[in-house]
Amino acid sequence: MEEKKNIEKQHVSIDISYGKYSQAVLLYATTDLTGKQIAEQCGVSLSGFRIYLRRHYRELVLKRNNAEPEESACFTKDGKLRGKRGQTPAAHQKYKEAIEACDNFDYIEYNVSQIARMFGHDGTALGNQLKLHYPEILERREKTRIRLGLADNFLRGVHPNSVKEYAVAVELYRTTDRNLPSIADECEVSLAGLSQHLRFYHKDLVKQKSALYRQAAGSRQPGKPGGNGRASEPSFGTYEKYRESIELYRTTGLTAKEVVARTGVTLGGFCNHLRKWHRDLMLERRGGTPEADCNRCDLDLSQSKRYLKSTAAKYAPVIESLKARPRPVAHAAAEFGVDPDNFRRYLRTHEPELAERFGKKKKIK
Repeated sequence: MEEKKNIEKQHVSIDISYGKYSQAVLLYATTDLTGKQIAEQCGVSLSGFRIYLRRHYRELVLKRNNAEPEESACFTKDGKLRGKRGQTPAAHQKYKEAIEACDNFDYIEYNVSQIARMFGHDGTALGNQLKLHYPEILERREKTRIRLGLADNFLRGVHPNSVKEYAVAVELYRTTDRNLPSIADECEVSLAGLSQHLRFYHKDLVKQKSALYRQAAGSRQPGKPGGNGRASEPSFGTYEKYRESIELYRTTGLTAKEVVARTGVTLGGFCNHLRKWHRDLMLERRGGTPEADCNRCDLDLSQSKRYLKSTAAKYAPVIESLKARPRPVAHAAAEFGVDPDNFRRYLRTHEPELAERFGKKKKIK
């Protein structure tokens, strides 16, 4: 209790989950112990604890490093925070002198590959650094070399064949919510090549998509990208595994236990699959009607009441008859051969207006 109060005093809004790292997270939030000391004290792996913190309690890590949330998201090898995107500190330090040379007039007579070899780097690696992080240097350098008559007649920038090869894939990436692997697979192009083509020559589009993914972080809507850019949908293997079970659940009045008994899948796995991807079916079973454009993964089931689909089918003709021809509930139940007390309980739960209208009345003395 005292530890949780200390967390509140630090104005850190977190939810400590009970699990392998719960005690370690509390110590990280309430003490000045290093990650290594905490890991040794709690008997957990240091690397696993660091990954867990960065993934689930990033706000605590940023607070410890006096960094703003929008400024940093991941770490360099020495543990320092760096930006979500862009050049890493290690890469910046490695290529710093070579990049400065590329922008220096004293080296204008040499091409990028020659400069790279002067500083002990690979020519392609240095070129990629320039294309990704310093495209203005390449443009400025090429214009100067042409003006001085040093042009080597090599094609710079995007190759016409690449434009043609990736045109359809780029347009799909621009106009749809699909992720790169699915687009590359459909267009039969290299995933790595498409990714590099986008990062080199469609930087505005990549930034636009990244902004959309950041807004979608934490949300889960089937077919739409999440915070990592991947579409929120079950894997093909999972879909195939539960396809028959979902169809039975959708089209019959069988309970979940009866469904899994027929299809041979585990009850826990099937129920988890339902709650995660088919909450609309669960709501329908509870008598609700989900809206056509709703996010079925975030449907609130707490306001709906549980009942068996078979039970609803059993009482449906009695309820229809009672609505069409008002009479005492006991009479209607007797006509259809159902237990009147159970029928009244069902009405009070699922048809309260009918229960109030035709139910038992207290006698006034």
